[in-house]
Amino acid sequence: MQSRNRFMDDIGQLMTNAMGVAQGAREEAETAMKSMLDRWMADRDFVTREEFDAVRAMAQKAREENEALKARLEALEGKNGTTS
Repeated sequence: MQSRNRFMDDIGQLMTNAMGVAQGAREEAETAMKSMLDRWMADRDFVTREEFDAVRAMAQKAREENEALKARLEALEGKNGTTS
């Protein structure tokens, strides 16, 4: 009876070790894929979300300044009585 328990213990230990190896392989594969994807994206000159948001904010500010200048120009033209 004790040899059977020993056999089951050995099988259990083997399975535990196999799961650890499989999990390690999975983590290594994920890291390798992420690294490859990062390199691929860098080669394509994709922008990061932070860069995109910064440029979008700059464009929004430029539009607002353009509208303000347009309104100011229209007001000045109205005072002088000239039109374009």
